[in-house]
Amino acid sequence: MPPRLRDITALADLGLVVRAAAGSLDRPVRWVAVSELEDPAPFLEGGELLLTTGMRLPERSAACAAYVKRLVAADVVALGLGIGLSHPSVPDALVAAAEKAGLALVEVPERTPFIAVTKAVSRLLAAEEYDEAARGFATQRDLIRGALTAEDGGSHAVVTRLAKHVGGFALVLDPSGAVTQASPASAAGRATDLAGEIARLRPKGLLASAVVSGADDYVVIQPLGVRGRARGFLAVGAPGPLRASDQAVVNLAVSLLSLSLARSEGRTSAERGVRAAALRLLLDGRAAELPLEPLGWAGLRGEPVRVLVARPAGHDAAAVAAAEDRLAEALPGAAVAAGLVVDDPAVVVAVVPAALAAEGASSAAEDIDVLLGIGIGDGADVEDAAGLARSWARARRALAAGGSGVRSYDDLGGGLEALLDPAAADAWAAALLAPLDEPGERADLAATLLAWLSHHGQVDAAAADLGVHRHTVRHRLRRAEALLGRSLDDAGVRAELYLALTRRPD
Repeated sequence: MPPRLRDITALADLGLVVRAAAGSLDRPVRWVAVSELEDPAPFLEGGELLLTTGMRLPERSAACAAYVKRLVAADVVALGLGIGLSHPSVPDALVAAAEKAGLALVEVPERTPFIAVTKAVSRLLAAEEYDEAARGFATQRDLIRGALTAEDGGSHAVVTRLAKHVGGFALVLDPSGAVTQASPASAAGRATDLAGEIARLRPKGLLASAVVSGADDYVVIQPLGVRGRARGFLAVGAPGPLRASDQAVVNLAVSLLSLSLARSEGRTSAERGVRAAALRLLLDGRAAELPLEPLGWAGLRGEPVRVLVARPAGHDAAAVAAAEDRLAEALPGAAVAAGLVVDDPAVVVAVVPAALAAEGASSAAEDIDVLLGIGIGDGADVEDAAGLARSWARARRALAAGGSGVRSYDDLGGGLEALLDPAAADAWAAALLAPLDEPGERADLAATLLAWLSHHGQVDAAAADLGVHRHTVRHRLRRAEALLGRSLDDAGVRAELYLALTRRPD
């Protein structure tokens, strides 16, 4: 939750004094804005602490009331008036108007620059975001540990910890809607309320999900299963809409619970699935958040790695399992799992210490009855999501180059560019980036996006490269994301955009 106005006014070094509507200090502040306009509302999003020196502040009571009314309509949290420039003190008319409208009015002393208030709020927001992310990461670690160590496949531990994390409840339902796990136990009664949604989702299989928003809570329903029909449903109830970090925890819980349900197919199969879920996190650059030692992957930390992809000799479950086992045998200590490639679930993926990649792959490829071919990507750091995504993509490109045996991306010659048809690639890049050049877009969004991607998503480095403020870079990135209709948090989207931008004419 963003910092409350009370938290900001309590910062002694700012010297802020509340002059009106002290009863509204518990409202959250989402940002600080500075404006001397008589009507700043069109330039606000809501939730701001608005700072002004009052250069155009009306003196008449009626005009002050109209000004305050506009701020309230714009959902401004509080008005901060800097004294000592236009006004020696806060005008009584403004105090009266703010008190009547319930808008918190804060006096900013002459010694306190507005930028100090902005920095203070920025620090509080950053601390909150960090704490939220840290809580999410800690919960994900706990869920994985529970799935790896509990005798029942971790379903009870996953459900219990998930409910605690969201501050609500979690239910695992079978395909008919009957409760198989509930935390807390009293939440089992909610299954009756959700029966209609479960019946509606059941025919849609694993592609269906739903959100049920009520007066008291917010419930997310997602199907459980590895493939084919839904083998159950997870319902998670929280006091309000889930934040991004909470949704990431729920998504992980869905994967782990789906694998736990698959235990009926055999313990070995379930264990493979848990490792696949963990490998997905590893490929997202989340090695620091994973229990690598229990997984047997401790050797991946602290040295360069490469991603390998292997194509089994057959597509049935037995052939895929045999290929997974053969690759794991040839690459001890590697993270190996199948089912990570959506459009080709038979492909086996491995993250391997770079020094062992070539020799281990060659050893595995000798068994042609099990493995038809292996592709090796380039080097990356195990905690570098962008590097791992690049290595994974290049390993798949190497595997797709044709032939049998081991094929390394390094041996393709010319890298990815050599595999593309120039005219087709340029047309694709132009179409992908066209929204960035819409009429009226004065900022160079493409250049900003390329600088940010080139600096591995580091805003400060991109801002220095472009010679603009980091907030300008953030604003442009949000604008580019909106125009493109794609999330810049997605590693695959970043890779596509980087390739497209490098083909963009100067």
